[in-house]
Amino acid sequence: MRPAHGAPSGSLPARLLRAKPVIWTLLVLPGLWPAWPWFVRPDTAAQADPLKFILHHLGLVACVLLALVLSFTPLRVLWPKSEIAQALNRHRRLVGVGAFAYALLHFTAQLLYVYDGSFETLGKELQKTFQLTGLATLVILLVLTITSVNAAIRWLGAKAWKNLHRLAYLAAALAAYHQAAARKLFPLQVVWIFGPLVVLEIARIVRQRKQAR
Repeated sequence: MRPAHGAPSGSLPARLLRAKPVIWTLLVLPGLWPAWPWFVRPDTAAQADPLKFILHHLGLVACVLLALVLSFTPLRVLWPKSEIAQALNRHRRLVGVGAFAYALLHFTAQLLYVYDGSFETLGKELQKTFQLTGLATLVILLVLTITSVNAAIRWLGAKAWKNLHRLAYLAAALAAYHQAAARKLFPLQVVWIFGPLVVLEIARIVRQRKQAR
C-alpha cells in the first residue's frame, strides 16, 4: 500500500534519521556524558581527575564521529537501496562539523590540562609526536569545516572541493595514531572505532571495481 499523499514515506528509523533535530540530539548527548559520574552514578576514578576524564571523553567522541561520517559513503555504495544509508548521507556535513567541534573542545581541554602557568612547558608538550598529529588532525578538520558550505564548492569547483575533502581520510589516520600513541600502547579502542571503517572502505573499493569492469 502506498503512503497517503503528503504522508512521510519509509520506515520509522529512516524517517527519524532524516530529521535534523534527531541528529542534533544524537550529536549533543555524548557531550553531556561526563556529567553522568557526578549526578547519576558516582565514579571515583572520574571524580579524582575530572579534567582528564573530560579530555579523554571528548577525544573519543571526536574520533567516533569522524569514523562515522566517513562510513556514510561506503554504506550508501554497498547498500544503495537502503533508506537508512540514504538518510544518514543527508547529514554528512552536520556530523562532520560535529566531529570538528568535539575535536576543538578536546584540544581546549588538553591545553588546560597540560598548562601549569608556563607557556614554555605548554610549548614542549605540544612538540611531542602524538600531540602534533592531534594538532594536524584538528587543522584538517578546521579546513574541511570552513569549506563545507555550498559557497566553497562553487568557489573551488566540484573536483577540487572533492579532492580537498578526501583529506578527511588522512585526518582519520592521524586521529587513530594520536589516540593510540597518547596511551603509549595500542588500545583495542582504536580498532573498535576505525576497524569497521577500514572494512567498509575495502568493500566499497572492491564493489566499485567490479562495477567498473
